[in-house]
Amino acid sequence: MLGACVVGAALPAFAWPGSLVRLAVLLVPLLLPLPGLLRGQRRTYAWATLCVTPYFIYGLTEVIANPAVRVPAGAILFASLAWFVTLVDYLRATRPPRSVDAQAGPGA
Repeated sequence: MLGACVVGAALPAFAWPGSLVRLAVLLVPLLLPLPGLLRGQRRTYAWATLCVTPYFIYGLTEVIANPAVRVPAGAILFASLAWFVTLVDYLRATRPPRSVDAQAGPGA
């Protein structure tokens, strides 16, 4: 969903030959964690939350500063927040159980 929003916002913004290069640069952070996400690796879910930051900042900046692209920027902002919440929700749902020793606390 976030990738589709980025494509929709980036393609009309730049001239045709340069738009493909810029689009590739914009989509790389979305593709980097994909193999680990598909395998369900918790560590990848944890660091993939950091990949959301540039999209969130871009969406927030454009929503505030550029009225011409408010709708696509709002979609990017919403999609980035949804992606972040989904990643954190997965991490909480798959949290390993705490051991008995860790629950007792220090000095027990």
